[in-house]
Amino acid sequence: MDEKLNQRFLELVRLAACELAPDVEHALAAARDAEEGRARSTLDWMLKNAAEGGHNSLPICQDTGTLIFYVDHSPDILTAEIERAACEAVAEATRRSYLRPNAVDPISGKNSGDNIGRGSPYFHFNQTVGHEQLRVRLMLKGGGSENCGIQYSLPDGSLHAGRDLQGVKRCILDSAFRAQGFGCAPGTLGVGVGGDRGSSYIESKEQLFRSQGEPNPDKELDALERELTEKINSLGIGPMGFGGKTTVLGVKIGLRHRLPACYFVTISYMCWAYRRRSMTIKGDEVVYA
Repeated sequence: MDEKLNQRFLELVRLAACELAPDVEHALAAARDAEEGRARSTLDWMLKNAAEGGHNSLPICQDTGTLIFYVDHSPDILTAEIERAACEAVAEATRRSYLRPNAVDPISGKNSGDNIGRGSPYFHFNQTVGHEQLRVRLMLKGGGSENCGIQYSLPDGSLHAGRDLQGVKRCILDSAFRAQGFGCAPGTLGVGVGGDRGSSYIESKEQLFRSQGEPNPDKELDALERELTEKINSLGIGPMGFGGKTTVLGVKIGLRHRLPACYFVTISYMCWAYRRRSMTIKGDEVVYA
């Protein structure tokens, strides 16, 4: 891999940290136009902040979060070279202040200073069919929203939630109520139903790569997502917890087969600064989205 790939990764990181994806910006603008009073002004300031970040290549949020890379690559591309190019770009992005140094050793408490460390950034590689093709999706997951993530094990007596769809609904509604404004609402909820404890969290975060307004291919889940979005927004928590019609921009649900003895429902909360971008490289052509 050459210097050109490093620069392409650097631009991907800059876009993710400093510019909202168009679908997120559109969703926030639509929410603002539907609000009034303090809720409307809060959303308006969010959009102005994002515009300033994009114009000046400054982070949309001071907490630039954990970097999560999903890499789809052809068999002729070496994953070690991709990871090296991405890490070099991350370190350079930190030097340029696109990113805040966020990688802290949990034992010593020492910050690496460049966002590079054990398990940082996080990479998920998927080998696909195709010649000299590379698709990279990047998510920046901030700590405030991450602290609002939660996992339920059904049945849950405190919620009167059984191992059924009604139980899943109760868990998702409870997670939104608990988050209040602490996750920097309006948020988006990524939900993993089933799997084991680890894969259920992975599923919940993978759902956050879906675009705003993108229908779930499973019709039953699509109807459930729309129902829950409406119910959560009826709670009146609103932007940053100040009250209003918009507590979430959406709910995105995925399933994984589970063990007979286990039934996990896992929610990953994404804040209003919904930072995820992608790049696709084919030969000398690169497309960012």
